[in-house]
Amino acid sequence: MIWCITFGVMKEQTLHKPEWLKVRLPKGRVFNRVQHLVQGQGLVTVCEQALCPNRGECWSHGTATFMVCGEVCTRACGFCATRTAKPGPLDADEPRKVAEAVASMKLEHTVVTMVTRDDLRDGAAGHIAATIRAIRSASPATIIEVLVSDFNGNEEALAQVMEARPHILNHNVETVERLTPLVRFRAQYRRSLHILERAGQMAPGLVVTKSGMMLGLGESRDEVVRTMDDLLEHGVRVLTMGQYLRPSARHLPVIRYVRPEEFAELREIALTRGFEHVASGPLIRSSHHDANFRPEQKILDALREDLLRRGEIAE
Repeated sequence: MIWCITFGVMKEQTLHKPEWLKVRLPKGRVFNRVQHLVQGQGLVTVCEQALCPNRGECWSHGTATFMVCGEVCTRACGFCATRTAKPGPLDADEPRKVAEAVASMKLEHTVVTMVTRDDLRDGAAGHIAATIRAIRSASPATIIEVLVSDFNGNEEALAQVMEARPHILNHNVETVERLTPLVRFRAQYRRSLHILERAGQMAPGLVVTKSGMMLGLGESRDEVVRTMDDLLEHGVRVLTMGQYLRPSARHLPVIRYVRPEEFAELREIALTRGFEHVASGPLIRSSHHDANFRPEQKILDALREDLLRRGEIAE
């Protein structure tokens, strides 16, 4: 059931989930191993917290996206299933536990995301930095991607994360500029673009910046293409686009289901406009394995030299 707005009047419509969005239930030995590892370490995954439709697929492939800084968020975005409440203190041991899980799973690429922590002066940036360093120590060959908040525009907080040298800095704009006030509580479209641009400037030649959009919230194709151009102008090189799925009746409705062929067309448009890697499809999420991007060798080499010079890794 959805509500659509026509000339200021809300009309109720029925919108059925199409076949291409139906997924199989999770199962299998590898899935169970990942589940036991996550539960045994007391870890939180965005796979569960965000009700990700790919959990069965990703866990069956032995991958998971770790969510740090707690299980509750200080913002109440209209699209997100994560619970909003007053957060507790950070778990100082969490970086170690995440790092041990990454090493145990022998991950070539790991994604660490976070709840927004507006209650903390640094927005939990120091905790993210500690997690990056712990993963690198436990599993030096792993590509480390962090999906961070906007830190309320605090560049000192962002600098803490960039100083820890993630391979990929991901921050999602989530939607087009017009819909941002409706979709993203307390977020600002232009502030998100600025955070992405500054992340690249803080580690020039050492990091890839990435962002993502949900489609189906009422955006037009022209607005999607304009968002692509905005991201490119701010240095973003990797883009994800997926279907918005309503977590509950309390959340924003799905205005339309975007067909797979339209996602494919948008991917070609994005690549033509200059993105290096684009993952676009109904079930694509920022941390889906199709969205994984390995930075160019020159970036990996430059990052390694930087870490060696600073004494953070051994020869």
